[in-house]
Amino acid sequence: MLRLAIVSNELPPYRVPLFRRLAQMPDVVPHVIFCTQREPNRQWELPPLEFDHTFLSEQFVTIRGRYIHYTPGVVRRLAAVAPDVIITGGFNPTHLYAFGYAMMKGIPHVAMTDGTYASEQSLSRLHKAVRRFVYGRTSVFVSASMGGQRLYESYGIPADRCFRSCLCVDNDAFSPVGKREEKRFDFLFCGRMEAVKNPFFALNVAQETARRLQRRVSILFVGAGSEEEKLRSAAQRRSEFIDAEFNGFAAHDSLPSLYRSARIFLFPTLWDPWGVVANEACASGLPVLVTPDAGVAGELVRDGENGFICDLNVNQWAKRATMLLSNQNVWDNFSARSLWLVREYSYENAANGILEACRQALLPMAGGKLRKPI
Repeated sequence: MLRLAIVSNELPPYRVPLFRRLAQMPDVVPHVIFCTQREPNRQWELPPLEFDHTFLSEQFVTIRGRYIHYTPGVVRRLAAVAPDVIITGGFNPTHLYAFGYAMMKGIPHVAMTDGTYASEQSLSRLHKAVRRFVYGRTSVFVSASMGGQRLYESYGIPADRCFRSCLCVDNDAFSPVGKREEKRFDFLFCGRMEAVKNPFFALNVAQETARRLQRRVSILFVGAGSEEEKLRSAAQRRSEFIDAEFNGFAAHDSLPSLYRSARIFLFPTLWDPWGVVANEACASGLPVLVTPDAGVAGELVRDGENGFICDLNVNQWAKRATMLLSNQNVWDNFSARSLWLVREYSYENAANGILEACRQALLPMAGGKLRKPI
């Protein structure tokens, strides 16, 4: 029986099925330890968890809008769980306490990240030094993407010690229910209404596309945040060109129908290590327009196949959107490609990646390198 302890910051709804799948695997007993049930800037509603878990007492500070968790109680919980392998998914003090416990007890440590080489380039020397220290004492590594593997390789970690556990959603839940569902909206933007997600750029793309098509276009905004009221006002001023609808925050169960109501997904993020919203869009059969600053760019979203990867130039985005909205055959091909590519990003594959990494971590060392599985 393989006992796993996974230490994570919080629990977004799309992670719940992954932990459920791990708990369903034979001879595996996972216990997931969360620093908090939900950080203050989130509005998630969690489904039944159905796996062993602990929510630690919340202890955190806020630095530049980020929540830094420092709960030493994680050590007591790990002692009670008595895991064979400890997985940490970050570098908050709580994660470092768990890493220290693994070192003290001689328990194999697995590092897991959603980050990428690009997303961590701006880290300070101190942050990078902490990573070098931890990585130098870590058995194996798990990333959510190829960008994450490139990050590990930049610290000198060989590829045979890196495993992949993709970020994913319930593809079946988002899958189109009919060949020709009604598309009420030309565009969809789904995410927090914050500057980093760039919702005003989406509005500008919609307006320029309307000019090119010589008709009003429709766009659905899903999400809430500090930019929402200003965005509503800007959309109202452009009502001659744009029919904008604001859904506000959407519960996870309501997302599939919202995605399927649109034809194109706009993802003009300024920074996203991955971007699970793109999984949701692809699983719904939508072409995706995305910046190079999202981890999905070049992996799940492939330029000219199921979407376009464009710098933040309104004319470039509008040109590609106009083509997709004007040519049904092209849209159909992009839609089918999205549905095909997203199949690889499944909870089964994500759980298997974690399990393979943990089994590798338990193998004895040979000549300073881990032996390959037999």
